Amino acid sequence: MTIRSARPEDAAFIARTILYSMRGYRPRGWFDVALGWPEAECLDFIARVAVARAVSMWHVSQFLVAEIDGKPAAALCAVPAAGTGPAAWRALEEVGLSTGLTASELDAIRRRGAYSRACWVQGGEGDWMIEHVATDPAHRGRGLMQVLIAHALDKGRAAGFARTTISFLIGNEPAERAYAKAGFVFAEEKRDPAFETIIGAPGFRMFARAI
Repeated sequence: MTIRSARPEDAAFIARTILYSMRGYRPRGWFDVALGWPEAECLDFIARVAVARAVSMWHVSQFLVAEIDGKPAAALCAVPAAGTGPAAWRALEEVGLSTGLTASELDAIRRRGAYSRACWVQGGEGDWMIEHVATDPAHRGRGLMQVLIAHALDKGRAAGFARTTISFLIGNEPAERAYAKAGFVFAEEKRDPAFETIIGAPGFRMFARAI
C-alpha cells in the first residue's frame, strides 16, 4: 500500500469517491439530487470539477489516495473548513458554464442542492476537515481508511490545526464505527424532515477529535 496526494489523472476515481461518499448508505447523494442527471453524467461533471481552475474541496489537490499494486483503492479529502461553500460553488459554476449550462440551469442546480442546508454540519472556521471518505468495494476490510485518516491528521497537524472534524449521514453505522476507531467522538448533529424525505436519512452527524 502507498499513500500519496491525488493527481489530475485520478479525476475519475476522485469523482467516484465524491459521489459514493455523499450517498453514504443511501441510493442518492447531493450531486444526484442537485444535478438531477444519470450517474454517468454526474460522474463526468464531478471529474471536471476535480480538475477545474477553481480549487474546491472536490479538487484533486485536496485528496489523499491509498494505492494497492499501483492503482487507487481508497481516498479522502482533507482541507481547512473555512470557506468551503463559496469555493465549491465557484468550481460548479466554472464547470457548468464551460460545459454549456445556462445561468438558469445553474440556478436550478443551486435550488435543488439547497435541500441539505438545514441539516448540514461541518467544522468551524478554525478546524481541519476530513470529508469524502470512500474505499473501492474490492478493497474494503483492509484498513485503508484508518491509514488514510492517520495521514490526513498528520497533514492537518503540520498545517497548524488543533481540531479535526468529519461528518456523515445519521444512520451510516459503518462510517460511525470507523471514525470512532480513529479517535473521533460525537460533537453535533442536525436533523430535518424535508431532508429525510429526499434522502431517506434524518440528517448529518459530526464527529471531532484533537490533533
